[in-house]
Amino acid sequence: MKIDGTNTINGSPEIVYRLLTDPIVLARCIPGCEKLEPTGDNTYTTNLKVGVGTIKGNYTAKITLEDIQPPTHFKMIVEGKGTTGFVKGSGIIDLEPQNGETLVKYDGDVQVGGTIASVGQRMLQGASKMMASQFFTAINAEAQAAVKAEAEQKPVEPPSHGFFEPPCDGSQG
Repeated sequence: MKIDGTNTINGSPEIVYRLLTDPIVLARCIPGCEKLEPTGDNTYTTNLKVGVGTIKGNYTAKITLEDIQPPTHFKMIVEGKGTTGFVKGSGIIDLEPQNGETLVKYDGDVQVGGTIASVGQRMLQGASKMMASQFFTAINAEAQAAVKAEAEQKPVEPPSHGFFEPPCDGSQG
């Protein structure tokens, strides 16, 4: 399955890149994230609770970042399995400055198997677009908080992302 898209984030590429590679921020922003922990250089494990249609499950995944070129590019590789199937994929994330904001472009391929795949590609693509929209909405809120804190020379006050269940505040696990 192909996953691609663009999102404009209110912050410089340096800020957006930092947010997209910070496990604490990602734990707050990934829909269904229950835990995200570094396991080595540019590798992480995560526990997610996600569902597509009537099929819901818990997943454990390994995430690896490669081809890292701060603050404009990295490749993400994901391998996960759970109670309702597996997911395996990789994608390229590129960041481009655009009038004081950052255009985030992502392009990847994902293989999905098991019960979760039985809902069909159209339903999976719809769910992935919805999750990407929620994720980038949360990242944009994080970027706005970081820009505000930088301008006021204060510590960043993490925004509340009230549209996720369970809350992804990094404290669970």
